[in-house]
Amino acid sequence: MLNYDLPVVDLHRHLDGNVRPATIFDLAQQYSLPLPVKTPQALAEYVQIQDRTSDLMAFIGCLQHGMDVLREPDACRRIAYENVEDAAAEQLDYVELRFSPAFMAQAFNLSLHAVTEAVIDGVTAGVRAFGVRVGLLGILSRTFGVDRCYEELSALLHYRDALVGLDLAGDEKGFPGALFTGHFKKARDAGLAITVHAGEADGPASIRQAIDELGASRIGHGVAAVTSVELMSELAKRNIGIESCLTSNYQTGAFTDTANHPFRRFLDAGMAVTLNTDDPGVSAITLSSEYALAASALGLSESTLANVQQTALEQAFLSDSEKRLIRQKKRGGH
Repeated sequence: MLNYDLPVVDLHRHLDGNVRPATIFDLAQQYSLPLPVKTPQALAEYVQIQDRTSDLMAFIGCLQHGMDVLREPDACRRIAYENVEDAAAEQLDYVELRFSPAFMAQAFNLSLHAVTEAVIDGVTAGVRAFGVRVGLLGILSRTFGVDRCYEELSALLHYRDALVGLDLAGDEKGFPGALFTGHFKKARDAGLAITVHAGEADGPASIRQAIDELGASRIGHGVAAVTSVELMSELAKRNIGIESCLTSNYQTGAFTDTANHPFRRFLDAGMAVTLNTDDPGVSAITLSSEYALAASALGLSESTLANVQQTALEQAFLSDSEKRLIRQKKRGGH
């Protein structure tokens, strides 16, 4: 269970995977866009995953419902703001929100710069209104190809001062990380921290490539690491964080038996594992429910989960002084 006496941190949360069903309905009405159902309640059942999908790409397809109503940058600004409001409602002390400008721009061919600026504006307004600390990460959507990802990177680097890191997401098997070494060199040269979706839909070699060639200091999901004792040992020694997302891994088919999810084995190997929501709007979950799932399905104790919680702050893309401030604020009861 979550311990609210400790900093509450979510490091792997897709802003564009956390669009409220009510907002999708409202934006569709605002822009006169067709919907398959007549009420917000019915839409929630339609746009949220009820059990699981066939694979990662089918899961990503479910995220598309929230993107299909982003008719104007103002809509992007709204969902960014609501993401911060949702984080506040969950009593998060720090959340890293990641977004892909190209994914959000796709339905109506919006400007990547306009989308990026709108997301930054919405997050900034949300932080001001709700007081949650937010780190914003850009995503390169590998599914759109190398050239489009360079365009995406260009837009993100234009607003580099508003970002803490860069991620690579999408079709891991179809577009391997080796295609994007140039992109990530540019990002590292710009001072961005690196996390990469790897070992979710592909094997351990994808994880090794992400850390050795893309410069990842954290790995999104990384379930395939469990097949290599050598890799797990290296990840532990190098303190490379694993951003675990139990519900998401079940829903994408990355690991379909949550009771045997490698989370516990990663902990036993001394790896820096955190627990996160991934796409809470699509999965209909909260960080609290993920911790409850870890306790019930994996049998993890309160003390073990408290350690996981503290690892999340240690792995955050924040300076040591910023982490210290969050701890001090928490101890002060504010």
